[in-house]
Amino acid sequence: MGQGRQEKVTTSLAGAVSEEISASLAPVDAELGRHYPGDPGTRQPVHTVYVPGDVFAAGTIRSWGDQALAALDEHAPDAASLASALGLAEHLAEQVHDRVRAKLEREPIEDLRVDFEDGYGPRPDTEEDEAAARAARLVAGAYGNGTAAPYMGIRMKCMEAAVRDRGIRTLDVFLSGLMAAGGLPEGLVLTLPKVTYAEQVTAMVRLLEAFEKARGIEPGRIGFEIQIETSQSILAADGTATVARMIRAAEGRATGLHYGTFDYSACLGVSAAYQASDHPAADHAKAIMQVAAAGTGVRVSDGSTNVLPVGPTEQVHEAWRLHFGLTRRALARAYYQGWDMHPGHLPTRYAAVFAFYREGYEQAAARLARYANRTGGDVMDEPATAKALSGYLLRGLDCGALDSGEVASAAGGLTRADLEGFATPRRGDLTVSGG
Repeated sequence: MGQGRQEKVTTSLAGAVSEEISASLAPVDAELGRHYPGDPGTRQPVHTVYVPGDVFAAGTIRSWGDQALAALDEHAPDAASLASALGLAEHLAEQVHDRVRAKLEREPIEDLRVDFEDGYGPRPDTEEDEAAARAARLVAGAYGNGTAAPYMGIRMKCMEAAVRDRGIRTLDVFLSGLMAAGGLPEGLVLTLPKVTYAEQVTAMVRLLEAFEKARGIEPGRIGFEIQIETSQSILAADGTATVARMIRAAEGRATGLHYGTFDYSACLGVSAAYQASDHPAADHAKAIMQVAAAGTGVRVSDGSTNVLPVGPTEQVHEAWRLHFGLTRRALARAYYQGWDMHPGHLPTRYAAVFAFYREGYEQAAARLARYANRTGGDVMDEPATAKALSGYLLRGLDCGALDSGEVASAAGGLTRADLEGFATPRRGDLTVSGG
Protein backbone atom coordinates (compact mmCIF):
# COMPACT_ATOMS: atom_id res chain seq x y z
CA MET A 1 0.00 0.00 0.00
CA GLY A 2 1.14 3.54 -0.67
CA GLN A 3 2.03 5.94 2.10
CA GLY A 4 -0.10 8.84 3.25
CA ARG A 5 -3.80 9.35 3.45
CA GLN A 6 -6.00 6.75 1.78
CA GLU A 7 -8.71 8.34 -0.34
CA LYS A 8 -12.30 7.48 0.46
CA VAL A 9 -14.08 6.00 -2.55
CA THR A 10 -17.75 6.80 -3.05
CA THR A 11 -20.20 5.61 -5.71
CA SER A 12 -23.71 6.56 -6.71
CA LEU A 13 -24.88 3.62 -8.80
CA ALA A 14 -26.22 0.36 -7.46
CA GLY A 15 -24.53 -2.83 -8.60
CA ALA A 16 -27.71 -3.78 -10.40
CA VAL A 17 -27.10 -1.00 -12.95
CA SER A 18 -23.88 -2.60 -14.14
CA GLU A 19 -25.53 -6.00 -14.22
CA GLU A 20 -28.43 -4.69 -16.29
CA ILE A 21 -26.08 -3.00 -18.77
CA SER A 22 -24.00 -6.17 -19.08
CA ALA A 23 -27.14 -8.22 -19.68
CA SER A 24 -28.34 -5.80 -22.35
CA LEU A 25 -24.97 -5.94 -24.14
CA ALA A 26 -24.55 -9.71 -23.93
CA PRO A 27 -25.87 -10.19 -27.49
CA VAL A 28 -23.40 -7.55 -28.74
CA ASP A 29 -20.55 -9.28 -26.91
CA ALA A 30 -21.50 -12.55 -28.58
CA GLU A 31 -21.77 -10.86 -31.97
CA LEU A 32 -18.32 -9.30 -31.62
CA GLY A 33 -16.78 -12.61 -30.65
CA ARG A 34 -18.47 -14.47 -33.49
CA HIS A 35 -17.89 -12.05 -36.34
CA TYR A 36 -14.74 -10.21 -35.26
CA PRO A 37 -12.46 -12.83 -33.69
CA GLY A 38 -9.29 -11.04 -34.84
CA ASP A 39 -6.39 -12.37 -36.86
CA PRO A 40 -5.93 -16.15 -36.54
CA GLY A 41 -2.25 -15.71 -35.71
CA THR A 42 -1.16 -18.20 -38.35
CA ARG A 43 1.40 -17.62 -41.08
CA GLN A 44 0.21 -15.67 -44.10
CA PRO A 45 2.06 -16.48 -47.34
CA VAL A 46 3.66 -13.52 -49.09
CA HIS A 47 2.28 -14.62 -52.46
CA THR A 48 0.14 -17.08 -54.38
CA VAL A 49 1.30 -18.80 -57.56
CA TYR A 50 -1.27 -20.15 -60.02
CA VAL A 51 -0.40 -23.14 -62.22
CA PRO A 52 -2.91 -24.55 -64.78
CA GLY A 53 -4.29 -27.96 -63.90
CA ASP A 54 -2.83 -29.58 -67.01
CA VAL A 55 0.63 -28.08 -66.37
CA PHE A 56 1.03 -28.78 -62.66
CA ALA A 57 3.46 -31.62 -62.02
CA ALA A 58 5.39 -33.18 -59.15
CA GLY A 59 8.41 -31.04 -59.98
CA THR A 60 6.59 -27.73 -60.52
CA ILE A 61 7.71 -26.05 -57.30
CA ARG A 62 11.36 -27.02 -57.76
CA SER A 63 11.19 -26.03 -61.43
CA TRP A 64 9.93 -22.54 -60.55
CA GLY A 65 12.70 -22.19 -58.00
CA ASP A 66 15.37 -23.28 -60.48
CA GLN A 67 14.08 -20.92 -63.17
CA ALA A 68 14.03 -18.06 -60.66
CA LEU A 69 17.61 -18.85 -59.58
CA ALA A 70 18.72 -18.91 -63.20
CA ALA A 71 17.12 -15.49 -63.78
CA LEU A 72 18.82 -14.10 -60.68
CA ASP A 73 22.21 -15.49 -61.76
CA GLU A 74 21.86 -14.11 -65.26
CA HIS A 75 20.42 -10.68 -64.56
CA ALA A 76 21.55 -9.86 -60.97
CA PRO A 77 24.33 -12.27 -59.98
CA ASP A 78 25.52 -10.22 -57.01
CA ALA A 79 24.33 -7.60 -54.55
CA ALA A 80 25.72 -4.69 -56.56
CA SER A 81 23.83 -5.67 -59.71
CA LEU A 82 20.64 -6.23 -57.70
CA ALA A 83 21.02 -2.79 -56.11
CA SER A 84 21.48 -1.23 -59.54
CA ALA A 85 18.54 -3.10 -61.06
CA LEU A 86 16.04 -2.27 -58.31
CA GLY A 87 17.35 1.02 -56.96
CA LEU A 88 18.18 -0.53 -53.59
CA ALA A 89 20.80 0.89 -51.24
CA GLU A 90 23.90 -1.27 -51.55
CA HIS A 91 24.05 -2.19 -47.86
CA LEU A 92 20.44 -3.37 -48.03
CA ALA A 93 21.01 -5.26 -51.29
CA GLU A 94 23.92 -7.07 -49.63
CA GLN A 95 21.58 -8.33 -46.93
CA VAL A 96 18.81 -9.20 -49.35
CA HIS A 97 20.62 -10.89 -52.23
CA ASP A 98 21.90 -13.92 -50.32
CA ARG A 99 18.59 -14.34 -48.54
CA VAL A 100 16.69 -14.31 -51.82
CA ARG A 101 18.99 -16.98 -53.22
CA ALA A 102 18.60 -19.10 -50.07
CA LYS A 103 14.81 -18.69 -50.20
CA LEU A 104 14.66 -19.81 -53.84
CA GLU A 105 16.71 -22.87 -52.96
CA ARG A 106 14.78 -23.75 -49.81
CA GLU A 107 11.17 -22.61 -50.36
CA PRO A 108 10.61 -20.95 -53.74
CA ILE A 109 6.80 -20.97 -53.49
CA GLU A 110 4.85 -20.29 -50.31
CA ASP A 111 1.34 -20.80 -51.68
CA LEU A 112 0.37 -22.68 -54.84
CA ARG A 113 -3.03 -22.99 -56.45
CA VAL A 114 -3.67 -25.60 -59.13
CA ASP A 115 -5.95 -23.68 -61.47
CA PHE A 116 -9.09 -25.11 -63.03
CA GLU A 117 -10.60 -21.73 -63.91
CA ASP A 118 -9.19 -19.08 -66.28
CA GLY A 119 -5.75 -20.67 -66.44
CA TYR A 120 -7.28 -24.00 -67.44
CA GLY A 121 -10.42 -23.15 -69.39
CA PRO A 122 -13.24 -25.37 -70.62
CA ARG A 123 -12.27 -29.00 -71.22
CA PRO A 124 -14.13 -32.26 -71.80
CA ASP A 125 -15.49 -33.61 -68.52
CA THR A 126 -13.37 -36.73 -68.60
CA GLU A 127 -10.22 -34.64 -69.09
CA GLU A 128 -10.98 -32.30 -66.18
CA ASP A 129 -11.94 -35.24 -63.97
CA GLU A 130 -8.58 -36.84 -64.63
CA ALA A 131 -6.70 -33.58 -64.09
CA ALA A 132 -8.46 -32.97 -60.75
CA ALA A 133 -7.75 -36.51 -59.57
CA ARG A 134 -4.13 -36.12 -60.65
CA ALA A 135 -3.83 -32.81 -58.80
CA ALA A 136 -5.10 -34.48 -55.61
CA ARG A 137 -2.57 -37.29 -55.97
CA LEU A 138 0.32 -34.88 -56.59
CA VAL A 139 -0.64 -32.51 -53.76
CA ALA A 140 -1.03 -35.39 -51.31
CA GLY A 141 2.29 -36.82 -52.47
CA ALA A 142 4.05 -33.48 -52.03
CA TYR A 143 2.87 -33.17 -48.45
CA GLY A 144 3.83 -36.78 -47.87
CA ASN A 145 7.42 -36.47 -49.14
CA GLY A 146 8.14 -32.97 -47.84
CA THR A 147 8.24 -31.15 -51.19
CA ALA A 148 4.96 -29.24 -50.77
CA ALA A 149 4.61 -25.51 -50.45
CA PRO A 150 3.34 -24.46 -47.01
CA TYR A 151 -0.07 -23.87 -48.61
CA MET A 152 -1.55 -25.69 -51.62
CA GLY A 153 -4.97 -26.26 -53.16
CA ILE A 154 -7.09 -25.55 -56.21
CA ARG A 155 -9.09 -22.77 -57.78
CA MET A 156 -12.34 -24.30 -59.02
CA LYS A 157 -14.70 -22.80 -61.56
CA CYS A 158 -17.16 -20.28 -60.18
CA MET A 159 -20.78 -20.62 -59.03
CA GLU A 160 -22.28 -19.07 -62.15
CA ALA A 161 -24.85 -21.26 -63.92
CA ALA A 162 -22.80 -22.08 -67.02
CA VAL A 163 -19.92 -23.71 -65.11
CA ARG A 164 -21.41 -24.40 -61.66
CA ASP A 165 -21.84 -28.16 -61.99
CA ARG A 166 -18.36 -28.52 -63.44
CA GLY A 167 -16.82 -26.52 -60.60
CA ILE A 168 -18.66 -28.54 -57.95
CA ARG A 169 -17.57 -31.83 -59.53
CA THR A 170 -13.92 -30.75 -59.81
CA LEU A 171 -13.89 -29.76 -56.14
CA ASP A 172 -15.49 -33.08 -55.20
CA VAL A 173 -12.98 -35.09 -57.24
CA PHE A 174 -10.05 -33.16 -55.75
CA LEU A 175 -11.16 -33.35 -52.11
CA SER A 176 -12.20 -36.99 -52.46
CA GLY A 177 -8.79 -37.77 -53.93
CA LEU A 178 -7.08 -36.15 -50.96
CA MET A 179 -9.21 -38.17 -48.57
CA ALA A 180 -8.36 -41.37 -50.42
CA ALA A 181 -4.67 -40.48 -50.18
CA GLY A 182 -4.78 -40.09 -46.41
CA GLY A 183 -6.83 -37.01 -45.57
CA LEU A 184 -6.88 -33.26 -45.99
CA PRO A 185 -3.46 -31.63 -45.54
CA GLU A 186 -3.04 -28.89 -42.94
CA GLY A 187 -2.07 -26.36 -45.61
CA LEU A 188 -5.10 -26.95 -47.84
CA VAL A 189 -6.48 -23.77 -49.45
CA LEU A 190 -9.41 -23.49 -51.88
CA THR A 191 -10.29 -20.48 -54.02
CA LEU A 192 -13.79 -19.58 -55.21
CA PRO A 193 -13.51 -17.16 -58.16
CA LYS A 194 -15.81 -14.55 -59.71
CA VAL A 195 -18.09 -14.19 -56.71
CA THR A 196 -20.78 -11.59 -57.35
CA TYR A 197 -23.52 -12.30 -54.80
CA ALA A 198 -23.31 -13.38 -51.18
CA GLU A 199 -25.66 -16.24 -52.03
CA GLN A 200 -22.83 -17.81 -54.07
CA VAL A 201 -20.71 -17.83 -50.92
CA THR A 202 -23.57 -19.45 -49.03
CA ALA A 203 -23.73 -22.11 -51.75
CA MET A 204 -20.02 -22.83 -51.26
CA VAL A 205 -20.58 -23.18 -47.53
CA ARG A 206 -23.40 -25.67 -48.08
CA LEU A 207 -21.24 -27.59 -50.54
CA LEU A 208 -18.41 -27.92 -48.02
CA GLU A 209 -20.84 -28.83 -45.26
CA ALA A 210 -22.19 -31.64 -47.42
CA PHE A 211 -18.68 -32.94 -48.16
CA GLU A 212 -17.68 -32.85 -44.49
CA LYS A 213 -20.82 -34.72 -43.53
CA ALA A 214 -20.37 -37.32 -46.28
CA ARG A 215 -16.77 -38.02 -45.25
CA GLY A 216 -17.14 -37.70 -41.49
CA ILE A 217 -14.93 -34.60 -41.27
CA GLU A 218 -15.17 -32.16 -38.38
CA PRO A 219 -17.72 -29.45 -39.29
CA GLY A 220 -16.05 -26.23 -40.39
CA ARG A 221 -12.72 -27.89 -41.18
CA ILE A 222 -12.62 -26.72 -44.81
CA GLY A 223 -12.23 -23.01 -45.50
CA PHE A 224 -11.91 -21.05 -48.73
CA GLU A 225 -10.80 -17.77 -50.26
CA ILE A 226 -13.21 -15.42 -52.01
CA GLN A 227 -11.89 -13.89 -55.20
CA ILE A 228 -13.02 -10.31 -55.82
CA GLU A 229 -13.23 -9.79 -59.58
CA THR A 230 -16.46 -7.93 -60.27
CA SER A 231 -17.79 -4.48 -59.39
CA GLN A 232 -20.88 -6.11 -57.86
CA SER A 233 -18.66 -7.88 -55.33
CA ILE A 234 -17.62 -4.48 -53.96
CA LEU A 235 -20.84 -2.45 -54.23
CA ALA A 236 -24.33 -3.97 -54.27
CA ALA A 237 -27.30 -2.54 -56.14
CA ASP A 238 -28.56 -0.93 -52.92
CA GLY A 239 -25.22 0.81 -52.33
CA THR A 240 -23.99 -1.45 -49.53
CA ALA A 241 -20.64 -3.23 -49.48
CA THR A 242 -21.25 -6.69 -50.95
CA VAL A 243 -17.89 -7.99 -49.77
CA ALA A 244 -18.94 -7.47 -46.15
CA ARG A 245 -22.04 -9.58 -46.80
CA MET A 246 -19.85 -12.25 -48.36
CA ILE A 247 -17.66 -12.51 -45.29
CA ARG A 248 -20.75 -12.89 -43.12
CA ALA A 249 -22.25 -15.44 -45.53
CA ALA A 250 -19.11 -17.59 -45.28
CA GLU A 251 -20.05 -18.42 -41.67
CA GLY A 252 -16.46 -18.39 -40.47
CA ARG A 253 -15.02 -20.37 -43.39
CA ALA A 254 -13.59 -17.44 -45.36
CA THR A 255 -9.82 -17.29 -45.05
CA GLY A 256 -8.97 -14.59 -47.58
CA LEU A 257 -10.15 -12.00 -50.10
CA HIS A 258 -8.07 -12.03 -53.27
CA TYR A 259 -8.20 -9.06 -55.62
CA GLY A 260 -8.40 -10.00 -59.31
CA THR A 261 -6.52 -7.20 -61.04
CA PHE A 262 -7.55 -7.77 -64.63
CA ASP A 263 -11.11 -9.08 -64.34
CA TYR A 264 -12.05 -6.31 -61.92
CA SER A 265 -10.52 -3.45 -63.90
CA ALA A 266 -11.99 -4.80 -67.15
CA CYS A 267 -15.39 -4.95 -65.45
CA LEU A 268 -15.08 -1.20 -64.82
CA GLY A 269 -14.02 -0.49 -68.38
CA VAL A 270 -10.37 0.30 -67.64
CA SER A 271 -8.28 0.14 -70.83
CA ALA A 272 -5.88 -2.78 -71.05
CA ALA A 273 -2.81 -0.53 -70.92
CA TYR A 274 -3.90 0.80 -67.51
CA GLN A 275 -5.06 -2.42 -65.87
CA ALA A 276 -2.69 -2.55 -62.90
CA SER A 277 -2.79 -3.04 -59.15
CA ASP A 278 -1.97 0.63 -58.53
CA HIS A 279 -4.86 2.00 -60.61
CA PRO A 280 -7.26 4.18 -58.57
CA ALA A 281 -10.06 1.68 -59.21
CA ALA A 282 -7.88 -1.06 -57.71
CA ASP A 283 -7.04 1.06 -54.68
CA HIS A 284 -10.74 1.76 -54.10
CA ALA A 285 -11.70 -1.91 -54.28
CA LYS A 286 -8.89 -3.07 -52.00
CA ALA A 287 -9.60 -0.35 -49.47
CA ILE A 288 -13.19 -1.56 -49.16
CA MET A 289 -12.00 -5.17 -48.96
CA GLN A 290 -9.55 -4.21 -46.23
CA VAL A 291 -12.14 -2.39 -44.12
CA ALA A 292 -14.72 -5.15 -44.55
CA ALA A 293 -12.20 -7.81 -43.50
CA ALA A 294 -10.66 -5.93 -40.57
CA GLY A 295 -11.04 -7.87 -37.33
CA THR A 296 -12.79 -10.81 -38.98
CA GLY A 297 -9.71 -13.01 -39.38
CA VAL A 298 -10.08 -12.83 -43.17
CA ARG A 299 -6.90 -11.68 -44.90
CA VAL A 300 -6.61 -9.50 -47.99
CA SER A 301 -4.37 -10.31 -50.96
CA ASP A 302 -3.31 -7.97 -53.75
CA GLY A 303 -3.40 -9.08 -57.38
CA SER A 304 -0.62 -9.44 -59.93
CA THR A 305 1.21 -7.77 -62.78
CA ASN A 306 1.14 -9.31 -66.26
CA VAL A 307 4.43 -7.68 -67.29
CA LEU A 308 6.81 -10.64 -67.43
CA PRO A 309 10.56 -10.36 -66.74
CA VAL A 310 11.77 -12.05 -69.91
CA GLY A 311 14.19 -11.12 -72.69
CA PRO A 312 17.50 -9.23 -72.46
CA THR A 313 18.76 -7.95 -69.11
CA GLU A 314 17.62 -4.37 -69.70
CA GLN A 315 14.08 -5.56 -70.36
CA VAL A 316 14.13 -7.91 -67.37
CA HIS A 317 15.34 -5.13 -65.10
CA GLU A 318 12.53 -2.87 -66.28
CA ALA A 319 9.94 -5.54 -65.46
CA TRP A 320 11.66 -6.24 -62.15
CA ARG A 321 11.55 -2.58 -61.13
CA LEU A 322 7.83 -2.49 -61.88
CA HIS A 323 7.12 -5.64 -59.89
CA PHE A 324 9.39 -4.58 -57.03
CA GLY A 325 7.70 -1.19 -56.80
CA LEU A 326 4.18 -2.63 -56.88
CA THR A 327 5.07 -5.15 -54.19
CA ARG A 328 6.62 -2.51 -51.93
CA ARG A 329 3.61 -0.26 -52.49
CA ALA A 330 1.26 -3.08 -51.48
CA LEU A 331 3.26 -3.87 -48.33
CA ALA A 332 3.10 -0.25 -47.21
CA ARG A 333 -0.68 -0.43 -47.61
CA ALA A 334 -0.87 -3.61 -45.49
CA TYR A 335 -1.54 -5.98 -48.39
CA TYR A 336 0.97 -8.59 -47.28
CA GLN A 337 0.18 -11.09 -50.01
CA GLY A 338 0.00 -10.87 -53.80
CA TRP A 339 0.04 -13.03 -56.91
CA ASP A 340 3.06 -14.04 -58.98
CA MET A 341 2.50 -15.21 -62.54
CA HIS A 342 5.99 -16.21 -63.67
CA PRO A 343 9.14 -17.75 -62.09
CA GLY A 344 10.97 -14.53 -62.96
CA HIS A 345 8.73 -12.67 -60.50
CA LEU A 346 10.03 -14.66 -57.53
CA PRO A 347 13.38 -12.82 -57.18
CA THR A 348 11.69 -9.44 -56.98
CA ARG A 349 8.85 -10.70 -54.78
CA TYR A 350 11.33 -11.84 -52.17
CA ALA A 351 13.70 -8.91 -52.69
CA ALA A 352 10.84 -6.47 -52.05
CA VAL A 353 9.50 -8.41 -49.07
CA PHE A 354 12.91 -8.94 -47.48
CA ALA A 355 13.93 -5.30 -47.96
CA PHE A 356 10.65 -4.16 -46.41
CA TYR A 357 11.31 -6.09 -43.22
CA ARG A 358 15.08 -5.75 -42.99
CA GLU A 359 15.19 -1.99 -43.34
CA GLY A 360 12.84 -1.48 -40.42
CA TYR A 361 13.17 -4.42 -38.07
CA GLU A 362 15.79 -2.93 -35.73
CA GLN A 363 13.75 0.20 -35.09
CA ALA A 364 10.53 -1.82 -34.70
CA ALA A 365 12.16 -4.30 -32.31
CA ALA A 366 13.74 -1.56 -30.17
CA ARG A 367 10.45 0.30 -30.01
CA LEU A 368 8.60 -2.87 -28.96
CA ALA A 369 11.25 -3.55 -26.29
CA ARG A 370 10.75 -0.06 -24.84
CA TYR A 371 7.01 -0.64 -24.76
CA ALA A 372 7.41 -4.04 -23.10
CA ASN A 373 9.81 -2.71 -20.50
CA ARG A 374 7.94 0.56 -19.92
CA THR A 375 11.15 2.49 -20.52
CA GLY A 376 9.55 5.26 -22.56
CA GLY A 377 11.31 6.94 -25.45
CA ASP A 378 10.31 9.62 -27.93
CA VAL A 379 7.03 7.86 -28.82
CA MET A 380 4.22 6.96 -26.41
CA ASP A 381 2.97 3.68 -27.85
CA GLU A 382 -0.37 2.03 -27.23
CA PRO A 383 -1.23 -1.70 -27.15
CA ALA A 384 -2.53 -1.38 -30.71
CA THR A 385 0.89 -0.14 -31.86
CA ALA A 386 2.60 -2.98 -30.00
CA LYS A 387 0.31 -5.31 -31.92
CA ALA A 388 1.40 -3.74 -35.21
CA LEU A 389 5.10 -3.83 -34.29
CA SER A 390 5.03 -7.47 -33.26
CA GLY A 391 2.96 -8.44 -36.32
CA TYR A 392 5.57 -6.80 -38.54
CA LEU A 393 8.39 -8.76 -36.89
CA LEU A 394 6.49 -12.05 -37.00
CA ARG A 395 5.75 -11.70 -40.71
CA GLY A 396 9.44 -11.00 -41.31
CA LEU A 397 10.38 -14.15 -39.40
CA ASP A 398 7.79 -16.32 -41.16
CA CYS A 399 8.97 -15.51 -44.68
CA GLY A 400 12.70 -15.74 -43.92
CA ALA A 401 13.52 -12.05 -44.11
CA LEU A 402 14.58 -12.08 -40.46
CA ASP A 403 16.27 -14.55 -38.12
CA SER A 404 14.97 -15.19 -34.61
CA GLY A 405 18.36 -14.44 -33.06
CA GLU A 406 18.73 -10.99 -34.58
CA VAL A 407 15.15 -10.09 -33.70
CA ALA A 408 15.62 -11.22 -30.10
CA SER A 409 18.85 -9.24 -29.87
CA ALA A 410 17.27 -6.07 -31.25
CA ALA A 411 14.16 -6.53 -29.09
CA GLY A 412 15.97 -6.86 -25.78
CA GLY A 413 15.52 -10.62 -25.53
CA LEU A 414 11.83 -10.83 -26.46
CA THR A 415 10.99 -14.32 -27.72
CA ARG A 416 8.64 -15.37 -30.47
CA ALA A 417 6.11 -16.28 -27.81
CA ASP A 418 6.37 -12.73 -26.48
CA LEU A 419 5.80 -11.34 -29.98
CA GLU A 420 2.79 -13.58 -30.49
CA GLY A 421 1.34 -12.39 -27.20
CA PHE A 422 1.58 -8.77 -28.30
CA ALA A 423 0.28 -9.58 -31.80
CA THR A 424 -2.91 -11.30 -30.64
CA PRO A 425 -4.09 -9.46 -27.51
CA ARG A 426 -7.51 -9.94 -26.01
CA ARG A 427 -10.02 -7.45 -27.42
CA GLY A 428 -10.26 -5.41 -24.21
CA ASP A 429 -6.49 -5.09 -23.93
CA LEU A 430 -6.36 -2.83 -27.00
CA THR A 431 -8.31 -0.15 -25.13
CA VAL A 432 -5.78 0.07 -22.33
CA SER A 433 -3.06 2.68 -22.75
CA GLY A 434 0.49 1.44 -23.06
CA GLY A 435 3.52 2.68 -21.17
